[in-house]
Amino acid sequence: MPKRRRNEAHIPVSGGAYTRIQDLIRLRYAVRELDSLVLPRSTNPLSGLLTSNFRGRGIDFAEVRVYQPGDDVRTIDWRVTARTQTPHTKLFQEEKERPVLLLVDQSSSMFFGSRVALKSVTAAEAAAIIAWTNLDRGDRVGGIVFTEGRHREIRPRRSKHSVLRLLHEIDEFNHALSRENATEQDSAEQNDYMAEALRNVRRVAKHGSTIFLISDFRSLNEQARIHLRHLSHHNDIVGILVFDSLERSLPAPDLYTITDGVKKARINTANKNYRADYESAFDTYLTDIRSEFARIKSPLLEISTSEPVVKTLSNRFSEQAAQA
Repeated sequence: MPKRRRNEAHIPVSGGAYTRIQDLIRLRYAVRELDSLVLPRSTNPLSGLLTSNFRGRGIDFAEVRVYQPGDDVRTIDWRVTARTQTPHTKLFQEEKERPVLLLVDQSSSMFFGSRVALKSVTAAEAAAIIAWTNLDRGDRVGGIVFTEGRHREIRPRRSKHSVLRLLHEIDEFNHALSRENATEQDSAEQNDYMAEALRNVRRVAKHGSTIFLISDFRSLNEQARIHLRHLSHHNDIVGILVFDSLERSLPAPDLYTITDGVKKARINTANKNYRADYESAFDTYLTDIRSEFARIKSPLLEISTSEPVVKTLSNRFSEQAAQA
């Protein structure tokens, strides 16, 4: 029997139609499991506190060295000076903080899944892992949870309370999803909900922020793309595309009855042309999203509802590190 990794027993297994706030909170233990969730320091949105090479007055103590002409006398270390009988001064390393914002899609298109978990649940768990990871590394964490018609904003703060507020908002939005609202007819206004969320991010995000956008990107219309491009000029964007295997390809050839909760229909997945058109439509959609993130020179991580979220995120960031 293989040995269980440290803390692995504490990490909840993804699954189900709705989130459990206890599981989202317990995912803080996953931070210790994400050994490979890193990118090169110069481009790593998960690096936590970024430290510059500038040595001057700052927050973090760096070292003590012999006093040199021009050093600030206020930084003299009198204890070391008295002990060595030679003037010594303290050096500090300047600390640069990177606010982290998570945009978490909990719209009706996310209320879908064929195996293990719905897309909305997978997105929530990915957000929890990223939030806990960045808080553990010293960043201020906040975000916006959005759906059709409404959103909730959590200002970035370096506190456990801020992450807990974000997770509770995600959980509340997740449990508001239902079969009934997932079958409503989309209107032009409803399709603008991602654009509205990105517009709000442009309002609150400071230059130099890291922004994680977790969604299936079904509502990435032209207005949303414009906001995304503007944000990418002064911030690091990381896209996390959540999809279900049934969106990529149809089930085994057979005659199936499908329903949206109101209407029923029958489909024959043995039809080769139908299968080919279905897979082609997903490939076109995926290529479009990849192209948009390539245009703004931002990474796009793709995660499936049927895969363990912790392991998948770790693998995807490892792949990004290898490509950088």
